[in-house]
Amino acid sequence: MRGAEFADLKAFVTIAEQGAFGRAAEQLGVSPSALSQTIRGLETRLGVRLFNRTTRSVGLTEAGSRLFARVQPLFDQFDEAMDEVNDLRDTPRGTLRISAPQMALVHLLQPMLGVFQRDYPDVVLDLHSDESLGDIVANGFDAGIRLGKHIDHDMVAVRLGPDLRQIAIASPAYIEKNGMPQVPEDLREHRCINWRRAGQAGLYPWEFARDGKWFELQVTGSLIVNDCAVALQAAVDGLGVTVWTEEWMKPFFDAGKLVPLLKEFSPPSRGFYLYHPNRTRIPPSLEAFIHVVRQVAMGEDDAEQ
Repeated sequence: MRGAEFADLKAFVTIAEQGAFGRAAEQLGVSPSALSQTIRGLETRLGVRLFNRTTRSVGLTEAGSRLFARVQPLFDQFDEAMDEVNDLRDTPRGTLRISAPQMALVHLLQPMLGVFQRDYPDVVLDLHSDESLGDIVANGFDAGIRLGKHIDHDMVAVRLGPDLRQIAIASPAYIEKNGMPQVPEDLREHRCINWRRAGQAGLYPWEFARDGKWFELQVTGSLIVNDCAVALQAAVDGLGVTVWTEEWMKPFFDAGKLVPLLKEFSPPSRGFYLYHPNRTRIPPSLEAFIHVVRQVAMGEDDAEQ
């Protein structure tokens, strides 16, 4: 394969993966017009159209889908081969992009940043706070952190901590004024502070368990936020009931700012995991990151994959 042919196929694969000429051009470091010309030349040589283009979207034709299915794995193998060569370097380096919800950034990643920067000074950590459940591959991240129940089965998942318990919480002043709920259904008579994930129309579901079976409860209130930290502060301020991770509430409980509710209906569930695409080999910078996070969060000897 000549160099120009390799570059043309790389351009084709990048457009198919990004779903847009503009994003692909930015990733490849060329202009959208130059990229369009490259694809037109490739289509001319092959004698088939590879993309269906409209003013709003780009999609593969049948011929394009077949070509993508054959050549995309080859580029993956090429990238893995280059990664293996780079693995020979003594020190991990480069930029590592991680997507994680705010709670994970504060409670799991913040405590390990000093250790990681001390041990791996040549790695630039690009941490992105994201409450959505977006596609980390499509969004250009090397790895993400989520609760275990939200990770797709085709990803490699690494446990970062123990199971967690999500419970309802409220301030003592609110409970004194409005009463203590005895069963989850009582929350329908309370002012509840809801929050909505970025990119999702529905509200975050409140989950409880009874007789070993989980169920969701729809609650209402006069406040909806898209930042769970705002919901927490609103509960501290006595504005209503919200849900939060019990393990991270001890300072608020000890200080008398919040009280736990309905604990008997809130058993633990899978905690946070780091996840990344399934590859034969992962970049050394990501290997180093996983090691330090597990070491700080739960101790390397106790970590389970």
